Amino acid sequence: MRVLLVEDDELFGSAVHSCMMREGHAVDWIRKGRELAVAMRSQQYDCILLDLGLPDVSGESLLASMLDRDPELCVIVMTARSGIQDRIRLLDMGADDYMIKPVDLDELCARVRAVYRRASSSTSAREVAHGPLKLYPARHAATWREQPVVLTRKEYSLLETFVRKKGQVLTRVQLEEALYGWDEEIASNAIEVHIHHLRGKFGSAIIQTVRGLGYQLGAEDALQ
Repeated sequence: MRVLLVEDDELFGSAVHSCMMREGHAVDWIRKGRELAVAMRSQQYDCILLDLGLPDVSGESLLASMLDRDPELCVIVMTARSGIQDRIRLLDMGADDYMIKPVDLDELCARVRAVYRRASSSTSAREVAHGPLKLYPARHAATWREQPVVLTRKEYSLLETFVRKKGQVLTRVQLEEALYGWDEEIASNAIEVHIHHLRGKFGSAIIQTVRGLGYQLGAEDALQ
């Protein structure tokens, strides 16, 4: 899952950023509201963690802008405002959840998983199939010939990227952008290592190398 963190507090933001990365998410972090438009043009996000108390733009304005761009976007508001009317107003505006600071990080991770499960179910993303491969986005799970396959979070995210973009040749840079946040260190051969592991679990035909260009999901008939 790709997460955008909108938070100006360095200490709290760093803690949330680290927590989300440990969960296996690709996390981008912006500190100012005016950076939102650029971030949303450059990436497609599954969930946004939004602080209301930013120094330059009101959280309400940002929420409205986000949902104008993508009405299906999952947004969790994080704020020190504890008033019931604040909660009602933000939820009525379209926020999926509202957490009052100080936020417990384990609870935040659980709420991110919960809103993403609900969004996945509402968009009929319960199962994605490609030949004998089936993915279950709400659970980040996969089966191969009806048998469950254990995957790391990065392996699952990479495999889902290929399935969602079947028929396309994806470069290493595109795959890195799908798996990693802006500030996350990436080993030079990280994508190749993940692909090697996926081929070991699903067979060498699952991902094809397109010489000089990148990688592509194997054709369904080649996987039978």
